[in-house]
Parts: sequence; C-alpha cells; structure tokens
Amino acid sequence: MANQHQIPVQRLPELLRRMPKAELHIHIEGSLEPELMFAMAARNGVKLPYASVDELRRAYAFSNLQSFLDIYYAGASVLLREQDFFDMAWAYLQRAQADNVLRAEIFFDPQTHTARGVAMATVVNGLHRACAQAPTELGVDAELILCFLRHLSEAEAFDTLEQALPHRDKFIGVGLDSSEVGHPPEKFARVYAKCRELGLHLVAHAGEEGPPACVWTALDLLKVERIDHGVQSSKDPALMQRLKQDRIPLTVCPLSNLKLCVFPKLADHNLKQLLEAGLAVTVNSDDPAYFGGYVNDNFVQLHEAVGLTAQHAYQLARNSFEASFATKEVKERYVERLDAVFAQFPA
Repeated sequence: MANQHQIPVQRLPELLRRMPKAELHIHIEGSLEPELMFAMAARNGVKLPYASVDELRRAYAFSNLQSFLDIYYAGASVLLREQDFFDMAWAYLQRAQADNVLRAEIFFDPQTHTARGVAMATVVNGLHRACAQAPTELGVDAELILCFLRHLSEAEAFDTLEQALPHRDKFIGVGLDSSEVGHPPEKFARVYAKCRELGLHLVAHAGEEGPPACVWTALDLLKVERIDHGVQSSKDPALMQRLKQDRIPLTVCPLSNLKLCVFPKLADHNLKQLLEAGLAVTVNSDDPAYFGGYVNDNFVQLHEAVGLTAQHAYQLARNSFEASFATKEVKERYVERLDAVFAQFPA
C-alpha cells in the first residue's frame, strides 16, 4: 500500500485504532471485567475474596504466569449459568467491535468450569450463542477454540474432549494453555493426535515463559498450525528460520508479556524484531481485563514503546487475517477492507 509511506507518525495511533484486524489470542474468561464479575457474583450468590472492584484491581500485580492464574481461576467462580457465559462473551465482542476487530477466534477453558460442577453444555452453549449473534448484530465473525489446561493430566484432557464432542459443531479447534513451565507440549501429544483425526484446528501456547524447545515440540509433536506467544523463539536462530520458512503464525500479546514480567519494559519487547525477521506475527490482548488493555491498547502502547510504522501496522493486521482459520474467500474480503482503510486514511 503506497499510502503507508505518507502517513505521519503522529497519526499512527488513530490509524491503529481504525484499521480492521483479527484477534486470535483472547481467553474469554480473561475478558471478565471486575464490574461484570461482581454483578455476576451478586446474581449467583457467590462470595468473592475481595471487598470491592478497586480492591480486586489492586490485586492485579503479577510476578509471573502462576500469580495471574491464581486470581484468574478465582474470578471464574462467578460463572455458573448459560447466561453468564453469554454475557461475558457478548461484553468482549462489543469491545472487539469498538476496536474494529472483524474476526475473533476465542479461547475458552471448559475444565475451569466443569471442575466446579458446571456442565459442558452450559459453557459451550452460552459462549456459542454470543458468537452466533455477533456477525449480524456487531459485524464481528466469532469462533471458539477449546483449550486444555496443561497443568492437568492427559487423561483429564481426553475426558474433556469426550464431553465436548456432542458440541463439535460449536468450536473449530483446540489449544493448550495454563502453566507452561513443567508442562511441556509432549504431555498432550496423543490428545492432539486424536483432535487432528477429528479435523480440528490445532494451536498451542509455547515459548512464553518456556524455552524455544517448547515451540519445536509444539510444531513437531503436536503439529500445531499456530504458536500462541512464541516470543522466546528469538533465542534460537534455527527456530526463527523454521517459523519464517513455514509461515507459522505467532499470536503475540505485548501487554500480557509486560504484565507477567516476560519483558521488563514494553520498549524491550521483541515483536518488532520478530516481524522484521519475516515471521507471521500478530498482535492480541490475551486476558485484557487483567493485563490492562484490549487489542487496540496493545497496538497503540506497543507503537509508542518500540516505534511501529504504518508499514508495520499494515503487515500486522494483514498477518492476523492470513493467520486466521477463516476461508480463503473471507480472508480476501478482510484484506480488501484493510486496504481500503489504508488507501483512504488521510496523510
């Protein structure tokens, strides 16, 4: 796009907000804002270990992934009914619309809920109902990706898959999340083999806190199509070449990486390095209610910290569409809308 070279740097925050994009790394439970969490707690008679919204927000001082997960699982305790899951997803999708997200591929963690006695159908049906309404009411295409909690066993992952199969038409793929350290991808190789047989898309968190070896294993044993996070890949030149050569997307989450101390400062983030090395990098929000920003916040703050250009912005947005699991025809329509925004954006 020729216009990329004419857009002054001071106009970039507006461009970043206005440009169409896809979000491919969003945990729906991590979009549960404190206000909605307290409203659901009151509705469902659940007592939270925090006296107020402000006290809860003050607890969002994380030193690592596990310190975040402890609060994340406590917050999920308010989700009990199908309407709760719908309301949570709908609130996120409204934010996605405001951020000009055309497509959202949304992670959900059924084990977090089934372990509390919430039925799989309650979880899936509530989330799917919001996704089904989003295209016509919000102009956002939304799909679900079921994630296995890696700190739990292979047997529990197989059991979760079995519970989910009656709802196979309501999710498009599987992922792997929770504590990466001590739970390498190979623990779930057989689960992923089964999911591959079922025709599900395959993604996995790897190379966030874990070493590049976790990314290699996710690619070679799990045979994933995308790597979620993957920022540690820069420590392994051979891996960088593999990711570039095979055009394996990385769903990077800058504010999450900052909040969980993966990088000491946002200015130290390596997303620009990964992008300029030719990797299919995308920008995402991960758990925006906890990490201080939705997808546009990630774009704008990253731009301010590392100096993204309009060319970077265009490539990141285009990568997000190409990395999505939309059909070829739909991806082409997304890119046409992206091109139109860049062509018409005043220099």
